[in-house]
Amino acid sequence: MNAARGVGEMNGNSSVLCLLTNSEGTALGEALYLPENVGPPQLQEIVNKLLQNEERLPYAFYISDQELVVQLGAFYKRTKVGASRESIILNVITLVDSSGTWSIRASPDVTSNGIKLFLYLTWKEFTQIKEEDIKDIEEVNPTSSIDYEFVKLKKINYLTFFAGHDEAMLYIAFSPIARNRPMDPVMPQRRLWDLNTQTPLFTCSGHKNWVLCIAWSPDGKHLVSGSKSGELILWDPQTGKQFGNSLTGHKKWITAISWEPVHLQSPCHRFVSSSKDGDARIWDISLRRCTISLTGHTLAVTCVKWGGDGMIYTSSQDCTIKVWETSQGKLVRELKGHGHWVNSLALSTEYTLRTGAFDHTGKTFTSAHEMKEAALERYNKMNGNGPERLVSGSDDFTMFLWEPAINKHPKARLTGHQQLVNHVYFSPDGQWLASASFDKSVKLWNGITGQFIASFRGHVGPVYQISWSADSRLLLSGSKDSTLKVWDIRTHKLKQDLPGHADEVFSVDWSPDGEKVASGGKDRVLKLWMG
Repeated sequence: MNAARGVGEMNGNSSVLCLLTNSEGTALGEALYLPENVGPPQLQEIVNKLLQNEERLPYAFYISDQELVVQLGAFYKRTKVGASRESIILNVITLVDSSGTWSIRASPDVTSNGIKLFLYLTWKEFTQIKEEDIKDIEEVNPTSSIDYEFVKLKKINYLTFFAGHDEAMLYIAFSPIARNRPMDPVMPQRRLWDLNTQTPLFTCSGHKNWVLCIAWSPDGKHLVSGSKSGELILWDPQTGKQFGNSLTGHKKWITAISWEPVHLQSPCHRFVSSSKDGDARIWDISLRRCTISLTGHTLAVTCVKWGGDGMIYTSSQDCTIKVWETSQGKLVRELKGHGHWVNSLALSTEYTLRTGAFDHTGKTFTSAHEMKEAALERYNKMNGNGPERLVSGSDDFTMFLWEPAINKHPKARLTGHQQLVNHVYFSPDGQWLASASFDKSVKLWNGITGQFIASFRGHVGPVYQISWSADSRLLLSGSKDSTLKVWDIRTHKLKQDLPGHADEVFSVDWSPDGEKVASGGKDRVLKLWMG
């Protein structure tokens, strides 16, 4: 259960009529009149009973995309909804990540034992926490054993920086199993870093030109990088050594790389690359060659995504998005609507596809089949009964929200940016959608309907890239103005400003476990931030 909605109105007896539905519009039960003194704790009890949860789960409640943190009556008085007797939409969002466990963030200045205790807890463990066990946490509300406001992220502190790169860092990526291994590797350009010792783990030498993009396989066993010369190199993360010879075939530089999801194939052995030459290519690492060429775009392919439904999506400077099947490389569908280059694509299931079978528990798998089954379970839980959603961002200042599996026409057109849209990204839970633009703003949208929610303004230069926290509560942005900014999705305000870089910030990434943020840019320094 990822989301629910309800419609409520005030009546003469100071009660609220609520109808709870899931994100697809299916009612969870009959409409209920609730007293105006009902707040999030009581609503959580109701939702858990309606869903017949064996173990109580925490929920957050949104009204018109604003989080309900007070009693219903207080909300009506504050917003004056009750006086006009208007209907409201009550969104009930499950406070769980895609692994099915609530992510609780601890302040970095508590003891190391405290961090281990509070970072990831099951609901049962959470309800057993005593007030005296918590130190230096921003918000503690022990009035109810099911109050989801119990612990919040207090602050993100600058941890350290890694120098030694001789070129600007254009791309950074955390391993999907960063929490499950003693070494948390990040690869900006050609180096693998050990985040425990904060020293280079390996220097991966082999490329003859700039490394423009990298991608970890969702099983964590392979890393592939693409360069300006059009070559691709496969690396062993355990040794930093190159697997075989370089993979060649593209005539111009590599623009994006995406692996086949592990729930479709385990162990991972296929990935797709896109290039300035106008083609996308599917590579099989066991055969060491390109098996399928996806040709059809008339200009450069700017982005590629391998979807959880098995389809490949490519965007291009020819203003189109193409959908391909992967057994023979046939074109399935063409998505049209943009009036200029399409720069970025994002899938609603992207976080789950990236992390595959791995979650906070550190579980290991004895076989590829076991890993595949675990990944499939996570994917199905994340995607639910609805189709996989795709969003595209363009130089025409707009975005389109698509459901390519069922319709070639866009579900919604998202407008509001005043300059080109450089990056788009769904939140891990799929409920939100963020966009970064050269108009110096970041915008937040409803990830299901495409409805505009808020603008985040504060950067004084173009925003290059964005990244979400694992619990979908915070959004990170990196900009030409040399700063990173953390935005609070609940309040729609700046949570924290992270200065420190000496020049433009080209790339940012939030680790899948939610503990660390990495940033890199023109100053040739990788910075690590810890929450």
